Order: sequence, then structure tokens, then C-alpha cells
Amino acid sequence: MLHTSTISTPLGDMLAMASARGLCLLEFVDTRDLPRSIVQVQQARGSTQRAQEGEALLERTRQQLHEYFAGQRQHFDVPLDWVGTDFQQRVWQVLLTIPFGQTRSYAQQAAALGQANAVRAVAGANGQNKISILVPCHRVLGSDGRLTGYSGGLQRKKFLLALEAGQKPIYA
Repeated sequence: MLHTSTISTPLGDMLAMASARGLCLLEFVDTRDLPRSIVQVQQARGSTQRAQEGEALLERTRQQLHEYFAGQRQHFDVPLDWVGTDFQQRVWQVLLTIPFGQTRSYAQQAAALGQANAVRAVAGANGQNKISILVPCHRVLGSDGRLTGYSGGLQRKKFLLALEAGQKPIYA
């Protein structure tokens, strides 16, 4: 059974979904791929229902996101329940090793995975990440340092990177 909640952030509302094992989805509600992501999570983990027993994990997620946006949190300790292929999950695990306030290129991420020639596959797996912010795909840039490929939109990616750099981010 999945539990759902909407979490308000400075970048807009996010939909959170959690199973008994952990957070499966955290996406901005206005993203184009959200309906597909919801279906994938539901197919992998079961139907969506609101229930009190899952509310503690969702409240923990809400609180940690609030602390993150307030500049009071750099690491999340919410349990994750990834929905994806083995390769995607390995790629997402590498994302968790990118320190707060730092960035990597897709090529560096592929090399860290031990598959230096899999840059496009790594980029594709990042695009399938269903747990925004906590699994920090926003910390990955193009090899020339440009902002590329963030399902929440490049303005949000820019905001998150500025926030983590200790700057005063602006989201318009």
C-alpha cells in the first residue's frame, strides 16, 4: 500500500508517495512526467491510499525538506524505496555520493559507476529518478558545466544549486 501527501516548497508543491519500505516518489506536481511516474510506482508497489500509518514517513520528508530549504539541512535520512531497474538504482546510488554544494558531470558520474562509456545511459537513468532533491540529480551538469536535463525544470535546478552554494536563490 502506498501513502501520499502534497508537500509545499518554495519551488512549488511536490507529490510524495511512500511504501512501507520508504519514499518512492517525490516530484513537483507540475512536471510533465508525473502521471507516468505515479503509474510506475503504483504498478511496482500497489495502489495509492491515504492512511495514517504512512503519515510519519511523509511528515519526516516534509520536515527535512523544510529544513533543507531553510538552509538548515545538508543530508537527508529518509528511507528510500526506489522503483527502477538495477542499473537505474546503481546510478541513483552514485547520485547520493555527490556532496552537498558540489556538482559532477554525467561523465564523472558514469566513471564513478565504473562504466565510463555509459554517459548517455547514466543521463537517461538520472532522468528517470523519481525522488527529486533527496536523490540529487540536480547536482549533475553537462561536461561543459551547463545546466542540462532536470525534470523539474532548469529554473528549479538553478535555484537548488544556488541554495546549496550558500547564495540567495531566486525562483521566478
